[in-house]
Amino acid sequence: MIHERDDDKLHEECGVFGVWNQADAAALVALGLHALQHRGQESTGIVTFDGERFHSHRGLGLVGENFSDARVIAGLPGCRAIGHNRYATTGDTVLRNVQPLYADFEFGGFAVAHNGNLTNATTLRRSLVRRGCLFQSTTDSEVFIHLIAISLYSTVVDRLIDGLKQVIGAYSLIALTEEALLGVRDPSGVRPLILGRLESGGWVLASETCALDIVGAVFVRDIEPGEIVVINDQGVRSIKPFTRVPERFCIFEYIYFARPDSLVEGKPVYEVRKRTGAELAREAGVPADVIVPVPDSGVPAAMGYAAESRIPFELGIIRNHYVGRTFIEPTDSIRHLGVKLKHSANRGVLEGRRVVLVDDSIVRGTTSRKIVEMVRAAGAREVHMRISSPPTTHSCFYGIDTPERSKLLAATHSVDEMATLIGADSLAFISNDGLYRALGHEGRDNAAPQYCDACFTGEYPVALPDMADNDTRQLSLLTESR
Repeated sequence: MIHERDDDKLHEECGVFGVWNQADAAALVALGLHALQHRGQESTGIVTFDGERFHSHRGLGLVGENFSDARVIAGLPGCRAIGHNRYATTGDTVLRNVQPLYADFEFGGFAVAHNGNLTNATTLRRSLVRRGCLFQSTTDSEVFIHLIAISLYSTVVDRLIDGLKQVIGAYSLIALTEEALLGVRDPSGVRPLILGRLESGGWVLASETCALDIVGAVFVRDIEPGEIVVINDQGVRSIKPFTRVPERFCIFEYIYFARPDSLVEGKPVYEVRKRTGAELAREAGVPADVIVPVPDSGVPAAMGYAAESRIPFELGIIRNHYVGRTFIEPTDSIRHLGVKLKHSANRGVLEGRRVVLVDDSIVRGTTSRKIVEMVRAAGAREVHMRISSPPTTHSCFYGIDTPERSKLLAATHSVDEMATLIGADSLAFISNDGLYRALGHEGRDNAAPQYCDACFTGEYPVALPDMADNDTRQLSLLTESR
């Protein structure tokens, strides 16, 4: 049976998790990665250090498929470890691309796990290959390994800084050496990374706070944009070697990527999503009998919409949690039914009702069209679609797997045209200002936006040199859209 990507959603980036000075570190990292499974489901890996040797286990598939065997965990001894869940944004899904990546240097072993995307990786890779570097993977993360290898600085941290100053992009990364656990966020702070403390006194680095809860760690703080933290037996040391630039945290973390129970940049994700729904009801309310979320990502926003509109919230669509990606059947007619593997209409809630469907985004529109068809087939009298993010009009180049711009429905169609294509009686998206209000701002500061919202606006805060070098056609599309 062949699986295909559900390409009607913006896909998660990656998840990273690291532990310093904790017995059974590999087991804790496996638990942390399990909590971060939503950030990447294609592959997973753990590297540990036992004081003398590094140990590694990497595999394709989910965390539970790779680390549920006690013998695997037993083969990863040590009280220091890092791990990674991957959703590929560059490079194929093959074992050689699974992270953490590991290399032996003259100063000892070095393992690195990376979340995000380097926008000058192709340019750097070409230069490094000309210098004689031999790449073992096709992922942009390996660039870090080679930049450290050729650096003329003496210490690991200085070599890492030297390498980081040559890369451009949006990233958070964790690295493990024989002496320290390192954590880094890019200067713009696009990708998340947080610091936690274990009861034993050990330290944790993770992509989200939900991963702290599962291992009993306490949230300490967010790693700051452009900050490097060095964790060793002496404690936590902070280094800020980069020129300060405006912070532009990824706004889609609040809309979809982060788990609802996480605290992101000081804001509870669940409450933010409810507030987006309330803003959406104020901006684009419509007479209706019932508010129905498209599960699971539309649930908090639908709750906020229902509370603000004072229209009942009901589970009119039931999700089958035992189905992963839609499988490909041999005929188009059967394949078209794939959405019913994941979602079923609750006829008793929908029949004869004016329904407002609430979802977090529309990418290609194929799933939205099938959901609307399913709700109508269940007897809904009217079907109105409300989206708790602005129209996704541009591709992301900072670590989110998105279709090329020409395949984004909102990039090529008006809202009214989109409504017709998905078969809804009406369609509305939250405005950019409404989204910013839900995040506690008066609105979007167009002169100095507080977040990276390039997928809605086309305003890319971090340079895209690889596009200028390798894809002039796509670059012209971006330029025309601004």
